[in-house]
Amino acid sequence: MANIKSAKKRITVIKRKSAENKSIRSSVKTAIRRFNEAVESGDATLASEKFISAEKTIYQAASKNVFHKNNASRKVSNLERKLNNLKNVQ
Repeated sequence: MANIKSAKKRITVIKRKSAENKSIRSSVKTAIRRFNEAVESGDATLASEKFISAEKTIYQAASKNVFHKNNASRKVSNLERKLNNLKNVQ
């Protein structure tokens, strides 16, 4: 356990930031899951709406340094590819 005051403070700050990051990661996973459910249902308009929502959530997480910007771009690219495949099938 930390003895120095600044080290104790860092521990509390890290706990707070970890909780915030966990919450943001969870919201990203939820947005992606909702998009995937819309794709599986075959509804292109609903999937487009969910894609916009997921894209926004992912890029917001990247702006807060929860994800690296390249990681966020890769996630969005994969979702966009699924959406385009759905539109081309219909």
